[in-house]
Amino acid sequence: MLRAQGLTVGQPASGRTLLSDVSFEVAPGESVAIVGESGSGKSLTVRALLGLLPAGLEQSGQVVIDGQRVDDDPRALRRLRGGTVSLLMQDPFTLLNPLRKAGRQIADGLPADADPKSEVPRLLAEVGLAAEVAGRYPFQLSGGMRQRVGLAAALAAAPRILVADEPTTALDATTQREVLALIRGVQRARDMTFLLITHDLRLAFSMCDRVVVMYAGRIMEVGPAGALREEQRHPYTRALLAAEPPADRRLAVIPAVPGSVPAHDAVAGRCGFADRCAHAVAECRAGTPTLKPAPTPLGSAPTGPAAPGYGGRLSACVLAGELPAAPPPPPGVTAPVRAPAAPVLDVRDLRKTYPGTTRPALAGVGLTVAPGEIVAVVGESGSGKTTLARCVTGLERPDAGTILLGGADCSDYAGMSRQAVRQARRTAQMIFQDPYSTLNPARTVGATLKEALVADGRPADVGGLLELVGLDPALAALRPANLSGGERQRVAIARAVAGEPRLLVCDEPVSALDVSVQAQVLTLLAGLRERLSMGLLFITHDLAVVRQLADRLYVLRAGECVESGQVDQVLDDPGHAYTRELLASVPDGAGGWPG
Repeated sequence: MLRAQGLTVGQPASGRTLLSDVSFEVAPGESVAIVGESGSGKSLTVRALLGLLPAGLEQSGQVVIDGQRVDDDPRALRRLRGGTVSLLMQDPFTLLNPLRKAGRQIADGLPADADPKSEVPRLLAEVGLAAEVAGRYPFQLSGGMRQRVGLAAALAAAPRILVADEPTTALDATTQREVLALIRGVQRARDMTFLLITHDLRLAFSMCDRVVVMYAGRIMEVGPAGALREEQRHPYTRALLAAEPPADRRLAVIPAVPGSVPAHDAVAGRCGFADRCAHAVAECRAGTPTLKPAPTPLGSAPTGPAAPGYGGRLSACVLAGELPAAPPPPPGVTAPVRAPAAPVLDVRDLRKTYPGTTRPALAGVGLTVAPGEIVAVVGESGSGKTTLARCVTGLERPDAGTILLGGADCSDYAGMSRQAVRQARRTAQMIFQDPYSTLNPARTVGATLKEALVADGRPADVGGLLELVGLDPALAALRPANLSGGERQRVAIARAVAGEPRLLVCDEPVSALDVSVQAQVLTLLAGLRERLSMGLLFITHDLAVVRQLADRLYVLRAGECVESGQVDQVLDDPGHAYTRELLASVPDGAGGWPG
């Protein structure tokens, strides 16, 4: 149904090659995942397949969709979009037009002879939504509902191929599981071909029949999901899987892929991973390895040169089959129990109901954070996590309850003196989920950090602040658009810790990052906690991250705290059914997930 052969994408203006000789195929009714870090070329591959490359890029190689070659015929490709192949994008908010109702956006994709009055409700029902959703605007829907509307729009013309680019990255764990289970159910019911783009290897193993691993614009390894899960033949695949933090145990060290994705040319005549690989030999740096079959193929043999790795196991690593056995997982450790200390944050019976709603966002929530302690707050979308964070930092005003920051009452910033507000800002700072939208795109990194330092009356040592968060001081001259996602988030962290606050409020700070960058940021936060003796209030939906980072845990549901305690105690023996449901929503790499 879908085949790429020798797909190469270059940027003539710079002379760089961004994708090099990418070849794979997807059979009718099959599900295939393309995985890799940010910058590996996953999304660029999809754009090249669908003729959606941005201006300034050129592609070569063959693209065949449903038996028709389309790389040299843009008009043929346009005819296939929607009816034969459809795309589901990553962000459920930006993929929909905020000025148009959901029903009209779904109707846009229907065939000309279809009746929107009957087809739109039918499509909404297929994705588990009521017909009344058709009359709502995107901002009136939750993230999960928006993604379901996006899926309904993608299915409107009955495509035979569905391409999903990180479709659940912005969703909480339970909503992610629901959406992925829905996609899998629809795929099976319609016998669709499915291509999933993701940075999550465990998710790929759980959802797909085969997995294609990409790095720096090249395919590193291809194989059946089950076989690849049991044995990784390329060091990069091993490192990527090791960087996935487990939810069932706490590791002594948060793992990460060593180094960072290189910015060099994808066809530099060498393996792009060589500089990061502990097993690299001279051949890795001198030549360009090609995909080769495993010594003993697992599964059926490849179908031929046009379908590398279709049924068997292939790798671009010159050491494939000769690598030492993967090391055992790092030993688990118990979350430390810290000595009681006067809390830097003390929240008591906090309540908040937004105008126009009847259900409270917060219904009597209380928690404490001690100096140097990391306290996690988990729950699905709408549980009250972000409302709690915004109330603590003065961005929302609670209806009732008390917020003590460093012993000072900061429940109502509007009623506080300017000096008291200034002291509260020095005590608590916040890191938001999306670093791109929270950094001024028109200002350099240096200007942004200098402003934060000067505002707190500190020397404008921008270089020292960047080094504190593990960044090169030379980045001070760049703007946010010139940085990677992980670098932008480190800059956001640097700005937040510029005044050495006693409390750092982190609202989903790693949810949009790939696993390797996530591990680096988590290690950074843990180190800053120790170095600056800060307390961290860590808002997240990822229980695997909670296990690795936090000391204590509060579980919120519908504005109420349903369970709390030491992390290991709560996650190893959850007392509430909702906590068990959250744990079941963590991908385990098994084929039966998400159900």
